[in-house]
Amino acid sequence: MSKAATPWGPAELVEELTLAQRVGDKRFTSHVQLLEAPGGERLVRFAYATDGSARRGPVTLRVRDLERLRSRLADRPQLAEALGLMPQ
Repeated sequence: MSKAATPWGPAELVEELTLAQRVGDKRFTSHVQLLEAPGGERLVRFAYATDGSARRGPVTLRVRDLERLRSRLADRPQLAEALGLMPQ
């Protein structure tokens, strides 16, 4: 598993979903990550990346991006459960 740094300390990446997005000529990806801290606490992180460099918020998703996110959660059941979003 991949490691992630959080304000609460290190965590393991459990599941990740990425959405490719674009506006005009700009291309980027939004990331939704399920992380787990050493004590078992689950954390959800939203980020975006440009040119492979991850950045944290603000992350903006269009309604149609949320629809794509929801449908792709079928392959990431733990992340879907943590978000309280079940695929349609």
